[in-house]
Formats: sequence, C-alpha cells, structure tokens
Amino acid sequence: MKWIYAVVFLVFSAPVFSQFQIPEDYFEDPLKVPLALAGTFGELRSNHFHSGLDLKTQQREGLPVHASAEGFVSRINISHYGYGKALYIEHPNGYTTVYAHLKNFSPKIEEFIKQQQYAKESYEIEVFPSATELQIERDEIIASSGNTGGSGGPHLHFEIRDGQQRPMNPLMFGIEIKDSRAPIVNSVFVYPAGEEAHVNGSAQRQRLRLIPQNDGSYKADQIEACGIIGFGISTIDQQDAAPNHNGVYRIEANANGEKLFQANFEKFSFAETRYLNQLIDYGYYTQNRSRIKKLFVEPSNPLSIYSDLSNDGFLNVKDSLSYTYTVKVTDFAGNERVVKIPIEGKLRNEITPKDDKTTQYFVQANEAAHFEDKGIDVFIPKNSLYQDAYLDVVFEDEKLKLHEDIIPIHTNITIGFDVSKYSEEDRKQLFIASLNKSGNPNYSTTYKDGDRFTTKTRTFGDYTLASDTKPPSVTPVNFRDGQWISNNKDLKVKISDELSGIDSYRATVNGKFILMEYEYKQNLLTHDFADDVITDTENELKIEVTDNVGNTTIFESTFYRK
Repeated sequence: MKWIYAVVFLVFSAPVFSQFQIPEDYFEDPLKVPLALAGTFGELRSNHFHSGLDLKTQQREGLPVHASAEGFVSRINISHYGYGKALYIEHPNGYTTVYAHLKNFSPKIEEFIKQQQYAKESYEIEVFPSATELQIERDEIIASSGNTGGSGGPHLHFEIRDGQQRPMNPLMFGIEIKDSRAPIVNSVFVYPAGEEAHVNGSAQRQRLRLIPQNDGSYKADQIEACGIIGFGISTIDQQDAAPNHNGVYRIEANANGEKLFQANFEKFSFAETRYLNQLIDYGYYTQNRSRIKKLFVEPSNPLSIYSDLSNDGFLNVKDSLSYTYTVKVTDFAGNERVVKIPIEGKLRNEITPKDDKTTQYFVQANEAAHFEDKGIDVFIPKNSLYQDAYLDVVFEDEKLKLHEDIIPIHTNITIGFDVSKYSEEDRKQLFIASLNKSGNPNYSTTYKDGDRFTTKTRTFGDYTLASDTKPPSVTPVNFRDGQWISNNKDLKVKISDELSGIDSYRATVNGKFILMEYEYKQNLLTHDFADDVITDTENELKIEVTDNVGNTTIFESTFYRK
C-alpha cells in the first residue's frame, strides 16, 4: 500500500486538517444492507455518551462487516464485557474506525489473534499490531457482526475517531440514514436556580404542561416567575427505518430571540464522558428512568458539547417583564421540533421552598470527607461530588446506608468494614456487597487487607458484608462423559455462580490449554474445534472455575473424537 509511506505525516497533520474539513466521501457504510439505527452518536447512556452508531443487523448475527476505508488493524481488543470482540483500523488520513460486538474476525485476523490468545493462554486480550502486520483494503470483509460483550442484542457498533482518539459523529462523514421524522419531546421542566428564584410561587423543580400546536410545535402553559431560572427537556429522535428511541443532534434555546444555549452532539473525549451526569437531572433519572437534559451549565460541568452560551443558559426573569423562552430540537437530517414557553415576570413574597434535607453528614465538593462508626468507614475524596451535599448516612451492624442513588459520584469513594471478629477461614468467603432495591446482595470488588475489607464505588446506596460458601456450577451442554463427539463443531459448557459471580476459568485437554470463549449473558463457555489444538482420539477435559471469593469447582470429563 503506497499510503503506508505517508502515514506518519498524515497522522500528525490530521488534527489540523480536520479543523477545516471533514472528509464526507472517505468512509463507506460497513454493512451492505439498508441502514437502520439502534443507537445514535452522543446518545445518553448510563454514565457516558454513546460513542458511535449502533447499526441494526436484521436481528441476527453473522452479517459481513466491511472496512470503511483502507488502513491497517491498529488494535484488537477482546473482553467478556464492554465492546466484546472489537477491531480498530487506522487510516492514512489520521482517523480510526472501530467495529465492536463482533462474532468473529476474518480468517487472517482470526489466525493472528488466536496465536496471541494461545500464547497468553487467555480469551481476554488486547494487542496493537504494527502498520505492516494486518493491512486492510477498502471494503475488505474484516469480521462478521455479532452480539458479544455488553451488547443487548445483535448489532454492529461503529465509530469514527479523530487523530486524538476522540469519537466523532459518523453522520458528519457522509454515512446516510433515512430520516423524515422530527424529534419527539416527552417533557419540559423548569428549575428555579437563583437563591430567591421562584416559578408559580415555588422554588421547586416543576414539570410544564405542553400543548400541541397545528404546525407540530408545542406551547407550554404560561408560567409566572422571578429570578434566575433554567429549563430541562426530555427528547428523543426516531429515524424512518426503526422505532428505537435514539438521541438528537442539537438542542438550542433562546429568550425573546437572544441565544442562551446550544448543545451539539458532534464530538467528545472519553475523559469528559462521565460528566454526562451533569448534563442530565441525575436524581430525576434514577427515580423515574427518564433523562432530562438541562439547558443550562453549572460551574462543575466542563463538557465540550456546548456553544453560544449566554449566562450559562440561565434566564434572569425581571418583575413585570414578559418573555418567550424557545427550545429547538434538531436531528442530523435537519428535522426540527420547537417548544415555546411564555413567561410573565412576577415577584412573590411568599413561596414554597425547596425540599432540602439537612443532616450531620455534610460534604463540601472541593474538600475530602471521612465518616466512621460501628466498624464501618466512608472516605469521599476531594471533587468526587459535583456540588456540596447533605448525605443521609446510617451505620448499622455490618450494614451501611449511604444516602440513596440520587446524587452522582464522579470519582470513586471508598467504603471500609472491620472484619476482625471473623476467623481467617471465614474471611476467605466474605465480601462487601451492594444491595439492590429488593435487598439482594451484588458483589462489589472487595480488597482484603487483614482486619479491613474495602470497596470502591461511584454509586450511593446500601452496602453490607455477605458470605459466599457455594462454589460455581459447571454443566456440559452438547456432550456427556465418555461420549464420541466427532461431529461436534464445538464444545459447550454452562458455568454460573449464584452469589459473588465468576472471577476466572481455565480449560485444558490432556493437560494442554484450550481456548474457551465466555459469553456471560448466556453463562456459556465455548471451544471451537477448528482451533486444531485437540488432535487425540481420547481426551481428558478439565475446567477449573473460580468465583470472586475463591470458591473453586473442578469439572472433569472424557470425550472421544476421530
């Protein structure tokens, strides 16, 4: 490939190039089927923005995945969770494309990565091939689509990243999706933000009633307000080919024609993505499962998606003045939905105050905090919280009620338990668990140091000590002990653990390591006989599975193959 000789120059010059022009005809659609989206770029997910397009694969796995442009495979990452099986291709113009949740790779890539996996004796692996090891032609089939990792169903996750590995909206590069439908507005909220601010006689957040208009826009009931206020909106987009509730492309707001706010879902960095919890009303989301995007920017919000901000998006309503606050939501195809909110400035002396609860546990966001009682301690580092907060904390015997999940945590806090009353033998099976809404324990990664166990978390809630004394279960799926399985293409085994969860597994045949793919959503281990590492007629299979507290099950079986 001639471009290889120029790749160094182009990679370093690409960031400058991309400031002036995005190549709209450089990247091709990686699936040669009519495109439909299960997810859009910048879509709001749990604690992060969606970094690409989720392309539907006709509700099945195994569709050919094509390279969008020539380049070389610069990274292969295989993990049980997250992206599952993922390929990264670096292109001569400095951009990188990413293909995730794959079922398998093309033969030359599969051969390359299998060698690495067997050398490491691990299914999970991350490698960075050189520019000459796995060169790729434009439109070359590089993989087949799948459902690996954290995928909720068969699809291809596709990204385009710039020279600094920042995800960019692939639709800006000419990937076309049919869309003639305007975004949908589900709800609009108003937030009294200033110290003396109020809306309709209250300092509390309020949902506004929206009235559909003949032109497709909405008009809210008139509100009476005074002081500094902000607004929030719940909105989605749907394209022509699919009913999925996807993210929008742009949100703008103005008051009496003056621009106050604009958010553009075009590019972000992974370093900032968790600040999504500052874009949304986090407490409303955890209680109602609806993400309200705030149309104002608070001091602790550094997101780069904003432009044309005036007064950080807030509106200062004056007594006796009238305003029309307008929100315009746009999808990438240019379809728009408009909401207009009439406001009358009216000062009131008596207002319903905010429902703020004070406790003895007060945390200043810019200072570290430490609480301790009954053998349990909590450490909250500086800047773990976005704003100062009163926390509802209750220390009980081996149980901690640490507020509730209505305040976002940006960086890990630490919870510690004194386990000195337990014997060394009992401690082996003891762990720290978070309690779900039903009160059932979920394993939280536990660090054991003598008499003190700790865990790190970014979620408020209830935590306790729990014990797991039961080892994992291992069950063969497509074979029996002593069976001839010459016609089998693979070897399948179910593994599961009722409490602390699977930590590790290892499989051998006749003492030699064999690769087994772990699909956690199905609790399934699979070995592909095409690996050609099992060559004997009589084979002794041994699988060792360990849970997160060290309980181990050893499964042994004999099978025969010709």
